[in-house]
Amino acid sequence: MALLDMKSSNPALGEKTFKELSYSYDKSSAMTARGTMLKLGFMLILMLASAFYTWHAFYNNTANIQAFIWGGAIGGFVIALVLIFKKEWSPFLAPLYALLEGLFIGGISATYNFVFAASMPNIITNAVGLTASVAIAMFLLYNFRIIKATEKFKSIIITATAGIAIFYLIVMVLRLFNVPVAFMHDSSMLGIGISLFIVAIAALNLILDFDFIEKGEQMGAPKYMEWYGAFGLMVTLVWLYLEILRLLSRFASNK
Repeated sequence: MALLDMKSSNPALGEKTFKELSYSYDKSSAMTARGTMLKLGFMLILMLASAFYTWHAFYNNTANIQAFIWGGAIGGFVIALVLIFKKEWSPFLAPLYALLEGLFIGGISATYNFVFAASMPNIITNAVGLTASVAIAMFLLYNFRIIKATEKFKSIIITATAGIAIFYLIVMVLRLFNVPVAFMHDSSMLGIGISLFIVAIAALNLILDFDFIEKGEQMGAPKYMEWYGAFGLMVTLVWLYLEILRLLSRFASNK
């Protein structure tokens, strides 16, 4: 079968992901979009469980919250790198990734909730609700082909996402040299505008992810790719949630 020309700015669901895989015409042993979504649901449950544990630890001072945040972030990053090169390990590593991301997300969420308790007491509930709403909206827009993952659309989103990654890298390097980048943290119009743009790009990445999974089903990719597809979607959802949380914190700072 000819290789499918697919692109996604999500590094987990990149253009080369389906290359060198063994494809199957037996539907019982092939990837399906429904199976991918079910596995994503399971991973979200795992992530929420570990996030609740970290949240509870934060408010009960039972552990060093920074250890959870950094441990989850670094551990999740390592797992993600391994999965990109060892996709067949997805059934085992994808759930572990979800648990580690939960530790990270729980710590970050608890910190934001504590800092903005007075100005925006429901900041976490709002962020979760907005993330879910945006994800559902993107799925409906894709499912009804209101937004189509054309080659031009993919190129624009990939370029924008790469630009954001480079921008964040530059900001990190400047911080290492104690060069302040105020608009990355303040509630100025520039800062809010940048956050809105990044949230929009993160949301549009979901369109590429949905398209990628649908094409994988059409090609008859191996069953373990359902776990890999769920992992890739979780990467985008976590990014979207963090950017929405950052955006809400900017609005909260204005109060």
